[in-house]
Amino acid sequence: MNAEDFKDKRIAVLLSGGVDSSVVVYELARLGLHPDCFYIKIGPEEQEEWDCTSEEDLEMATAVAHRYGCRLEVVDCHKEYWEQVTRYTMEKVCAGFTPNPDVMCNRLIKFGAFHEKCGHDYDLIATGHYAQTEWIDGQKWLCTSPDPVKDQTDFLAQIYDWQLQKALFPIGHYMKDEVREIAQREHLVNARRKDSQGICFLGKIDYNEYLRRYLGEQQGDIIELETGKRIGGHLGHWFHTIGQRKGLGLGGGPWFVVKKDVENNILYVSHGYDPQTAYSQQFLVHDVHLLTPCKLPDSVTFKIRHTPEIHRARLQQLGDGRMMVYAEQPIHGVAPGQFFVFYDEQHHRCFGSAEITL
Repeated sequence: MNAEDFKDKRIAVLLSGGVDSSVVVYELARLGLHPDCFYIKIGPEEQEEWDCTSEEDLEMATAVAHRYGCRLEVVDCHKEYWEQVTRYTMEKVCAGFTPNPDVMCNRLIKFGAFHEKCGHDYDLIATGHYAQTEWIDGQKWLCTSPDPVKDQTDFLAQIYDWQLQKALFPIGHYMKDEVREIAQREHLVNARRKDSQGICFLGKIDYNEYLRRYLGEQQGDIIELETGKRIGGHLGHWFHTIGQRKGLGLGGGPWFVVKKDVENNILYVSHGYDPQTAYSQQFLVHDVHLLTPCKLPDSVTFKIRHTPEIHRARLQQLGDGRMMVYAEQPIHGVAPGQFFVFYDEQHHRCFGSAEITL
């Protein structure tokens, strides 16, 4: 980045209080820029009961903004989050799917509700995501970070094309260790603060507790797929996902969740360290969403979860936003509702995403 790139540009920084977004402010400030900073409030409805960390987050964000002479404004997107992202999550898990709330938070809140409230006044919205953008043949592309562990292009693969046009990722070219080093060298107040884990707003709250709050519990059977024998019970299929191994409470394992009967609240499991029933090599996806308009190639790389692991596949386009995916190797834990995020063969440009149907 250089200052000339941002001449006459109004920049908003989404400052969370974490080390990544704080280094974003530093990166812009060292270019002589003074972006406006915004802390998005999306915490739970009863913060004391949920032990939310938002008060500490805001203190950190305030200190960083003050240090670099930037204005900080708190933007309340609480209602939008709980009406849109929570509704999406609960509807998906009730239907037996495996949703990704963080993916939808980027589309609906960070680049959505925030834009509606404040972002339309800005040319660029900067975040601390580990991702990059490149202009290729006059089109803006979302591209992967050099850090394969922290790369967050999969979390951004559902944003709209107009949101990508405004997106700026000032630390996307760094490794995580480099960002930590910058924060420590510059003596940022949160330089040694641990990264947040899990869903973006939950803080220390367990995801299952989040589901329990809204969906409650309902006893159901766990059945061995191969024998039809009942081997245990559970408190609601929404607490479990395809491919899950831990947390089933079954002896003599390992056991893997391989199928759900949503209507009858039944989990089907298979036994063994590597059961064939836990793998899929071809699967259907729908609602194909492209970040940048293009003709898709036949061969791609892809992810179905936030890990460094990437896979290769051949695509067959079926029309109406549907595709059949033929993976080179069997993939563990493919579940309906997951996002299939696909890239070019070099795993550099992100084409977009689609929802797995199965």
